[in-house]
Amino acid sequence: MWNLLGGYTGLVSLGQQAFIGLGGYSIALLAQVYKLPMALGVGTAIVVTIIFALIISLPILKMKGVYFTIGTWIVAEALSIFFVNWMFVNAGRGYNINVAYHMNMVYFYYFCLVVGIGSIVLVCLILRSKLGLALMAMRDNESAAEVRGINLYRMKLISFVIAACWTSITGCAIALNSARVVPSATFSIEWTVSMVFIVIIGGIGTIEGPIIGGVIYIFLRQYLINYPGYSNIILGAIAIILIIAAPKGIMGYLHDRMGWELIPIRRRYKSAYTGSDETLPPHE
Repeated sequence: MWNLLGGYTGLVSLGQQAFIGLGGYSIALLAQVYKLPMALGVGTAIVVTIIFALIISLPILKMKGVYFTIGTWIVAEALSIFFVNWMFVNAGRGYNINVAYHMNMVYFYYFCLVVGIGSIVLVCLILRSKLGLALMAMRDNESAAEVRGINLYRMKLISFVIAACWTSITGCAIALNSARVVPSATFSIEWTVSMVFIVIIGGIGTIEGPIIGGVIYIFLRQYLINYPGYSNIILGAIAIILIIAAPKGIMGYLHDRMGWELIPIRRRYKSAYTGSDETLPPHE
């Protein structure tokens, strides 16, 4: 979802942790406090996230470049502070989600699997549609896209809300996995830092990039747990080296050097000269 924003829409956000927090607290409140089904908690997370994303989109999406990036980070930090002082959600103490200890782990595994694979399928469907073409055109040149009749604000809003919703669903899974929500951890910027690291090293603007980057990131985190205090420094050094060696990430490098794609996103069109179907590469 971060790649959909940063890689295909050109919206570099540092505030996605806000939606992880909303998802986590939604399922904690409904499942733990009000003893309602977890599925209803996920549905509530989606509704709350859509409302919140629509409200903040009014000022945020009018910002461009680094101002948008800083704006999303400020909104997420402000939301975190609000939850720390909001007694309705137990303020800074958060909640232990005891019901998570009694859930069927097989069902939970499949829920996470659907969320993961579903995000890939969703992005593929978007990029194969007119919406995806508009997003990439806007990313490459906003002025040219606007001249062509693309409603910039509307396209950004759709992409922003979709990314927010799916991120909040992920927040539900994270909260159930840790069986606890607390503002300092649930709204931590480290969630977005992880997203950025995964997409950058894997290959921004590619379908496969976040998948490869996610696998590499998990292995690195598991290995670097033996080096407390130095893990973030080592991760940062690895990111810098990869950015210098392969600015477009691992998959971007393979695309440029070998033309290799694991999940190609191509469109077919009628040739004006031959009248037959031809394939148009995704970035042209």
